[in-house]
Amino acid sequence: MKPLVSILIPAYNAEAWISDTLQSAIAQTWERKEIIVVDDGSTDQTLAVARGFESDQLRVVTHKNQGAAATRNKALSLSKGDYIQYLDADDLMGSEKIASQIAALGDSPNKRTLLSGSWGNFMYRYYRTKFIPSALWGDLSPVEWLVRKMGQNLYMQTASWLVSRELAEAAGPWDTRLLGDDDGEYFCRVLLASEEVRFVPEALVYYRASGATSLSYIGNSDKKRVAQMVSMKLHIGYLRSLEDTDRTRAACVQYLQNWLVFFYPERIDIVNEAQQMARELGGCLELPRLSWKYSWIRAIFGWPLAKRAQIMLPRLKWTLLRRWDSALFRIENRTFADGFGR
Repeated sequence: MKPLVSILIPAYNAEAWISDTLQSAIAQTWERKEIIVVDDGSTDQTLAVARGFESDQLRVVTHKNQGAAATRNKALSLSKGDYIQYLDADDLMGSEKIASQIAALGDSPNKRTLLSGSWGNFMYRYYRTKFIPSALWGDLSPVEWLVRKMGQNLYMQTASWLVSRELAEAAGPWDTRLLGDDDGEYFCRVLLASEEVRFVPEALVYYRASGATSLSYIGNSDKKRVAQMVSMKLHIGYLRSLEDTDRTRAACVQYLQNWLVFFYPERIDIVNEAQQMARELGGCLELPRLSWKYSWIRAIFGWPLAKRAQIMLPRLKWTLLRRWDSALFRIENRTFADGFGR
């Protein structure tokens, strides 16, 4: 019998997007699937919209707001699939996404093979998504995957993965302490239980860029800074548990360096902790530098205002681009069915 695939969709205030997301799940050519939506106490019409899609294959439940990690745990506990497909409530999958990944396993699938695929960003016009390869787009060992992720500041979008039930059980639940990098930390644990990562280029995921509303956006949130440091310590421990060599320690130091800017100068205690960790790994960290566009602000007004400008001005630019893309989407009058719903 063909494996059952559980498509798990946590949803919070996704009224504007969840219809298209559910259509992309329903449109999967892999027929043996179940779709489980868990509404995380939305205050808009997300629950009502999702319930409009209920069927023998699609189930909708709701619970009190608990956050994305707890909501994914709830969805997983309700699932019965041999494979798990996570899908956020504003993202989309190409119709062959799951089928192409199952096909890549062959006739004798290894349940310890972790499957990944191609993904690209969009705002409104998903049909203009560009898929830009990174060093993670390939067949890799778990340790090589983590070295590249941490050393080169890369990541894979959550929905790009297809995880066997065996791997999901070995990894354990999503960590509810983590406010932003819960997916990065979770898939580290999946990788630890994996024997290989197999990349399937035709398995397409369309990732809606949401800017400052994204769970991964740290901004000026002190709680997210603390949670991010927790995730980083876990990342480093995971990689070193697989291989503790000069190259893995160097990747860990670079990882700390890449993220240091999010803690400086607001949390000098975390900066000091990161520097101590780098020394123990055989490296050292440089204090973050502002790009030339903001360094003059620092010279006149100091680091805090310069950093705020570095956060706020790109957000303003992103907001303008998003409004422009939304206007073009309406003008072009394209519908979801043009690309995914048929």
